[in-house]
Amino acid sequence: MDWVDEYSHNSFDLRCLLDSFPGDLEFKQIFSDIDEQIGQNAASIENCIKEIQSKVNKHCPDVQLKTTTDCLEWLDDFDYDTAKTPSIPHGDLIKFLKKLQDLLTNEQNQEEMILDFLWDLSCQSNIFFPATLSGTSFHTLSRNSLHSIEDHSSIEVKSMWDDIRLHLRRFLVCRIERHNEINNPQQKILLKKQCIQKLLFLYPESEVIIKYQNIQNKQLAKFLQDDFPSYNRDSSLEILAHGYESAMLKLYSVIKEDFDTLCEILAPSSTVKFIKETYLDTITEEMAKLLQNFCERQFKDNAVPVAKTSKSSSKHRGTVHALVTPNVPEDGKDLFLSFEDLQFLSYLIKSMLKLENNAQELFQEIFSSLKVPRKYSGIFEKSNRKTMIEKPRAHAPMILSEQLLPGKETTLLDFAWRNAFKELSLPMACCITTTIENFSTRILQQEQRERSSVMSYAMDLVSAQDVWQDCHMFPDEEQPKKIAKFCSNIVEKLDTMLPLALACRDDSFQEIRANLVEACCKVATAVLARLQERSKEVPSKAPLRNLHILLSTAICVLQHFVQYDNFMKETTKKPMFLVPVQRYQEFINMLQFQVTNYCVRVCATSILQDAESHHWDDYKAFYEGERCSFSLQMWHYFYWALHHDLWTILPPKLAQEILTEVLEKSLGLLSSRYARAHPSYKRTPQIRLDITTIFTCMEDMLWPICSSVQELLNPHAHKNDKIFKIHSHCNNLLTTLVILASPLTELYKAFKHGMDESASGSLQTFLKPLHWLVCISSFYPSLLRSSSAGGLNVEGQLKLLLSQPGCNWNLLLGTLLCNDGLLPRILLRSSKCNFQEQLSKTENINLNQGPSVMEATFKILYHCNLSPQTFGNVFVSYLEEEQLWEFLYDIPDSTHMESEPEVIQCLRLAVTEAVKDTVRQVISVMSAGRNCETSLNKPRVPGSLLESIPQEWNYILKEAKRKEPNKGFTRLAAQAVSIVISKLPTVIACLPPPIKYFFFLSERKMSKNFVELKKVGLLVWNLIIIICRIFEDGNTVELLTGASLDRWIKEKLSLICVCLKSIIRGHSSPNQKVQKVTQSIEQGNPNWIECQLLKAKKLSNECAFVTVEKSTVLEGDTALELTEQKINTMVLDLCHKPGGSEYLRQIYHIMRLNEEYLKEQLFSMNGSEEKPLPIQPLKMPFRSVEDPPSAFNPFRVYKVFSEHMLDQSAITKWSWNWSNLLPNYLRLDKMTFSVLLKNRGPSMVTCASNFNYVWNNDRSTTDQGQPI
Repeated sequence: MDWVDEYSHNSFDLRCLLDSFPGDLEFKQIFSDIDEQIGQNAASIENCIKEIQSKVNKHCPDVQLKTTTDCLEWLDDFDYDTAKTPSIPHGDLIKFLKKLQDLLTNEQNQEEMILDFLWDLSCQSNIFFPATLSGTSFHTLSRNSLHSIEDHSSIEVKSMWDDIRLHLRRFLVCRIERHNEINNPQQKILLKKQCIQKLLFLYPESEVIIKYQNIQNKQLAKFLQDDFPSYNRDSSLEILAHGYESAMLKLYSVIKEDFDTLCEILAPSSTVKFIKETYLDTITEEMAKLLQNFCERQFKDNAVPVAKTSKSSSKHRGTVHALVTPNVPEDGKDLFLSFEDLQFLSYLIKSMLKLENNAQELFQEIFSSLKVPRKYSGIFEKSNRKTMIEKPRAHAPMILSEQLLPGKETTLLDFAWRNAFKELSLPMACCITTTIENFSTRILQQEQRERSSVMSYAMDLVSAQDVWQDCHMFPDEEQPKKIAKFCSNIVEKLDTMLPLALACRDDSFQEIRANLVEACCKVATAVLARLQERSKEVPSKAPLRNLHILLSTAICVLQHFVQYDNFMKETTKKPMFLVPVQRYQEFINMLQFQVTNYCVRVCATSILQDAESHHWDDYKAFYEGERCSFSLQMWHYFYWALHHDLWTILPPKLAQEILTEVLEKSLGLLSSRYARAHPSYKRTPQIRLDITTIFTCMEDMLWPICSSVQELLNPHAHKNDKIFKIHSHCNNLLTTLVILASPLTELYKAFKHGMDESASGSLQTFLKPLHWLVCISSFYPSLLRSSSAGGLNVEGQLKLLLSQPGCNWNLLLGTLLCNDGLLPRILLRSSKCNFQEQLSKTENINLNQGPSVMEATFKILYHCNLSPQTFGNVFVSYLEEEQLWEFLYDIPDSTHMESEPEVIQCLRLAVTEAVKDTVRQVISVMSAGRNCETSLNKPRVPGSLLESIPQEWNYILKEAKRKEPNKGFTRLAAQAVSIVISKLPTVIACLPPPIKYFFFLSERKMSKNFVELKKVGLLVWNLIIIICRIFEDGNTVELLTGASLDRWIKEKLSLICVCLKSIIRGHSSPNQKVQKVTQSIEQGNPNWIECQLLKAKKLSNECAFVTVEKSTVLEGDTALELTEQKINTMVLDLCHKPGGSEYLRQIYHIMRLNEEYLKEQLFSMNGSEEKPLPIQPLKMPFRSVEDPPSAFNPFRVYKVFSEHMLDQSAITKWSWNWSNLLPNYLRLDKMTFSVLLKNRGPSMVTCASNFNYVWNNDRSTTDQGQPI
């Protein structure tokens, strides 16, 4: 074998593009790199064909190939079966085999040399050694094999060759058994694959599979003995089931390992057959034994004798033959299974289903490439089995015949584990209905007893998240938070029974599924009846909160049955729970209407009925005009109490809908009532104070019911018309305030000339939904106003985010990106205190915590490809504050992570992911070079063996062919360095935009102090430094590539690191080897290294400049809409990244726990204080622990109402600018104006008539063209 670049091929890993949003420059570079690699591969193929052409012309004088086309046509038409080879004398063959036998018998450690020698001999001299099926690498060999001599010679030849093969087989089998003990999966697969390929060189595929199967059976037997729990009478069924579940997961990893080992060597059918017979049939047998013991125990408990099942032969593994004695009824109905028994069987079936699905997915890809359709029974169609088995091996050209595309469907696997359950299927079907009905009835009776035994009607609650055993199909905003405990108990038990129905395929388990569906429908009906019964207790016996619980519980049950239908649709092809789903939907709609209607009626008939406060014709002032009505304060209490219950119980989306509707209708009541009020002169200030109080309350109430910035700031453009109605009610209240409570003198000045249609801008201002909020902004500062960029400022974003009933990903990301990442900067600055505290405490502090603030912030902003400037500005400012530029200049390796700042760790890991493909290619080159070095150092073929080779074979020893000028390590190192340098532009093109922009900003900060960076740029510098750090750390290399590095490779990699460092530093190394490597690269292409470095630096800078240009933001509502679209795109991308949702959730919990602290920090930054507030440690959430909802505290609501939100004594002193406010209403409807004006008192009736008279005269005079 020549050096690795003799016929080199290049590849490009396109998966790196999934982590970024390449622009035009990046795509141009990527396509250019792909074109270049395609050209290199084409040239390599052409050189190989030319060499074949020259050899054919040399060894076949009668064939002269002039062109590449001639060579390809000759190879395609060449018939290997008719190839002529000279006959071999019988004595020469005996002599050759005898010499091989003597070497193996008398010499030690000759097996590897002889295997390589035989392989080289067969490839070079067209000798086909006896293997009945064509091997992986010699499908082009002549058919002049030792078998052809077998017909004309004695049995001695066959006997000697069998002895040689047996000796070599023992050697390879021992190697495979040793390789099974290796812990590195990738290395284990590679080494075992090599041994199996050598076995296939010696033996037919069927014999190799049987031998390898025997080896793996020993491993499997040990695995079953160590990891599979044993069953006995005293065993806990639950513990036993969980033990089987964990064992199945380990077994799948073993199956996948063997699949990866065999899939490129054997035909797909052979791989499937091996996996089935070795693992799946064995597991089926083990399951049959377990169920046999289980049945024996059940029959003993039921006093019914049973015979043991018959043992399966090796030919029929996986088939269970259960024999029941005549004393046991054949229908099996006398076998009683309790709930615990059914739960145990359900756990087993669930584990088997998971193993079956995983195995099916494992084979799906390889069979989809063969276009083999699926079927439910049988491994393959019998008519096609022979064709599939006779498929050439992996390295042979694969030609799919029409027989491989049958008209009938075939399947991937025949995992017959269901046969083990057949004897139990009838008892399960008989018992499942009564079992489900019994436990549901028992739970409902227990709930009734608890309700009757206590005086309170409060319901016990549990978290709805604990009910879901597996992943659910509903988004977070539609998932209930709290549900009734009795319903949770029923649903959990139904979930445990579900695998019994999911196991149904064709006729198997049909009765079980039918009975389970029937029982579930009965349970759903019973639970629905109980929920309806409890809903009738509100409000006469039970509190309103119970309605929320019942609504949330009904939603939870509905979602479970919808998910059951989704799980079963693959086999049932139709919904099985259509009737329960429809009934629950109707009940949910009815409950939602009941909740909303009850709340509105309470407001209308109780809360807003305030005789003392609303005694408008009283000539005495209400509390001297310094207090609002009692009803408004109670309305405020009621709203926030309802808000608390909805937020802590119902799904977030539904909670917002109900609260919005209640607020809109109650505000409509207030608007109409104040419009009909006839206050006396002394009560007019109360009208002004009440409406102002409503406005201040509404400003605070709007935040929770709006789910987006657009909905909050532009309600007229949003689809939610209820928000728009709320603003309309507020504007109507403002109209009432202006006409009813403004001074008469100001009112007369504004309207003395009538309704002036020429008032400039009055109509546009009057029609704005937020007009009422603008009018009180001079007295009551609010965050509810647009910033200069068209959205909320960071304080408003934070308030809107934390007012939501759940974590809104879009709002969270928008808040983090707002104001150039101001909040992430505060979090990172405060995280230093947390890091110092953690160092002073025990090491176990992080066991229950999620990702750190730094890690979560880095991962979130790192994937914000549409807003790269935020990542760059946040972390550049952090490095500037902490003075970490020295670490960025010389990033340490992974062995010094303790002293490395966390931000540098995150950067190193991000860049490491980008250069992973480059590292793999270099290691591949080095491993190939190591193999060449090893082959040179292997024991030489003895001269006596070479002399025994028949002359007719014309064998030339490899060493003789390789007597060329020594290319040495210099060429290998030059190739490795060239790979790294050539890949730099492509690696930069595939980097996410935030990383490129970060290094661009950092380079501008560092270029003054680090002169060496000017030549290559900071990004290129760090890419090469991190590649060197990876090469210097063998553990990281093994983790990234799976390759095991020996001393030779580590020494060569260290020399390559010296070469790379000398290149980026711009000075020659005193090491002569390094100089030779550089000269070797420059010799063929002068200045190539410098051009590549400049190309990479230029690409990095140009991409950063494009990012700066794209970061300009448009103004107005269009920019806001585009921003929300971009945020939604980034959220979807982030949630599909590993751990993306967890990082978002962690940051959200941190912000919620530190809400007050963040508000204080933001206020101090926006204020005029010279000294910022001191930094405090952040409160950190614990992993998998939800924040417990705090109980509703009316005293806190009163404090907020009276102090933080509304100072009633101050409101009375507000100086309204009537001269600016009243002209906005000159286009008010005359009827509305007249009615409101009459409501000011009896004296205003005459005034309103006078106003009408003046307006009518104005109109008539104006129409005649005369002055007024």
